[in-house]
Amino acid sequence: MESVVPLLVVVPLGAAFAIVAMAHVRGVRRVTGSLAVAAVLANLVMAVWLIGVDVRVFVGGWGPEPFQTLGIELVCDGLARLMLVTINLVAAVSIVFAGAYMRRFTGGWLFEALFLLMTGAMNGVVLAGDLFNLFVFLEVAAIASYALVGFGCEAEELEAAFKYLVLGTVGSAFILVGVTILYSLTGQLNMAKVAELLPAVGATGPAVLLAAAALMGGLALKAAMVPFHAWLPDAHPSAPAPISAMLSGVLIKASGVYALARVVFNVLGPAPQYATILIALGAISMVVGVFLAVGQWDFKRLLAYHSISQMGYVVLALGVGADVLARGDVRIAGLCLFGGLFHLFNHAAFKSLLFLSSGAIEQQTGTRQLKEMGGLSRRMPLTSFCCRVGALSIAGVPPFNGFFSKLIIIIALALAGRLWLAGLAVFVALMTLLSFIKVQRYALEGDSGPRAATAREAPAMMGVASLALAVVCLVAGLAMIPLREHLFGPAGSALMGRALQAVAMGVAP
Repeated sequence: MESVVPLLVVVPLGAAFAIVAMAHVRGVRRVTGSLAVAAVLANLVMAVWLIGVDVRVFVGGWGPEPFQTLGIELVCDGLARLMLVTINLVAAVSIVFAGAYMRRFTGGWLFEALFLLMTGAMNGVVLAGDLFNLFVFLEVAAIASYALVGFGCEAEELEAAFKYLVLGTVGSAFILVGVTILYSLTGQLNMAKVAELLPAVGATGPAVLLAAAALMGGLALKAAMVPFHAWLPDAHPSAPAPISAMLSGVLIKASGVYALARVVFNVLGPAPQYATILIALGAISMVVGVFLAVGQWDFKRLLAYHSISQMGYVVLALGVGADVLARGDVRIAGLCLFGGLFHLFNHAAFKSLLFLSSGAIEQQTGTRQLKEMGGLSRRMPLTSFCCRVGALSIAGVPPFNGFFSKLIIIIALALAGRLWLAGLAVFVALMTLLSFIKVQRYALEGDSGPRAATAREAPAMMGVASLALAVVCLVAGLAMIPLREHLFGPAGSALMGRALQAVAMGVAP
C-alpha cells in the first residue's frame, strides 16, 4: 500500500505534463482527453482502495529519524482518506462532464493539463505531513485554479481571476508567515513534531498566537469564510462549469476547511480560543451566505453564495467540536466532527451536481438568469431531474444526504449546549429551502422564457456525469452507517488523535 500513496500525486501531475507534450505532436493530440479521464479514474480507484489503510511514506528514501525535518512525509490517515475519496470522486465526474462541455472552448489540452495539475496538488495537500509541503501544494492548486477561472478569456472571467489571484496571494502570504513562525519556534516543519514541541515553547505565548492568527486568517480566506469571501462570488460563476464544480466541491475544502481543521486539531491543538474563532467564522458565514443567496437571480452566483453558507455549517461543527473536546467530552466532540465531515462530503456531491446542472442549463439556454429560463423540466428532463435532486439535498429534504448531515450537526450542537446555534442552523436550512424553491419555480417550472423556448437536453455524457452525482446524493444518506464506520469515523478519530489517546490512558485530554 505504501507504493500507492505517492501515485495519487504522481499520476495526475505526470499526466498533466504528458498532455502538454502530446498536444504538440500530430496524431496523438486527440487522445489527451482520454489520458486525462484515465488518470483521474485511476486516482479514484486508488483512493477507494486505500480505505481502511493507515500508512506513512517518506519520499526519497529517508526514514522518520533523524531526517524527519528534511524528508517529505506523506500521511494517509482517516481524514486524508476521506478527502482523497471526495476530491477524486468529484474530479472524475467533472472531467467526464467536461468532455462535451469544453468543446466550445479552444485549447482543450490546456484545460486538461491544468485540471490534472489542480487535482494532483489537492491530493498532495491532504497527504502532506509537514507544513511547508502543505503550503507548496496549496500554491500549485491555487495557481492552476487562477488560470482555470479565467479560461474563457472574456472580461468577466479575467476580472474574476485577477481578484481571485490577488486575494489568494494575500492568503498565501499569511499562511507562509504562520509556517515561518512555527518553524522558528520549534525548528521543525513536520506537523506531528511541531505539535509535540509547541507546549515546551509556550502554546499560548504571543508568538504562537501570532502564528495561529496568520494561519487561520490565510486558510479562512482560502475557504471563503465571511468576511474573507470577496473572491468567491465572482470566481465560481465565471469559471467553466466543471471548474465551478471543482472549486466549490473540493478546492475550498482541501485548501481551506481541511487545512484549517488539520492545523487547529493536529498542530495547534483544539484550544478554546481557536474553537471560538471557528464558531464565529462558521455562524457568520452560514447567515451572511444564505441571505446573499436568497436575493440572487444569477443561478451560478446563487450557488456560489450557498457554498459560503454550507461551508459555514462545516466550520461551525468543527469549532463546537474543538470547544467540547477542549473541555474533555470526547463523545459529543466526535458527534460534532462526524456531522461536520459528513456534511463536507455531502456538500461536495450536491454542490458539484448543482454547478454541473447550471452549466448544462447555461450552455443550452445561453443565460444564467433564472427569470429568463422557465419550463426546463419539459425541455431538459434529465438535467432538471438532477438539478432537483441537488436542490433537495442542499435544502436538507429527506431522504437525501444533506438532510442527515444537517440533522446530525443540529443534534450535536444541541447536545453540546449550544441551543442558539442549533436554532440558527435550522433557520439557515429553512432559508436555503426558500432559495431553491425560487430556482424550481423560475428555472424548471412555469412558462418557457425567451432563452429557454428552444432549449434541448444536454449531451449524453454530461447527463451521465450529473446522474452519477445524483445517485451519490441519495445513496450517501441511506448508507450513512457504513460510511461512518469506514470513512467519517476514522476521519474524526484522526482529528481527535491525542484526545483519544489520553482517554485510553485514563487521563484528561
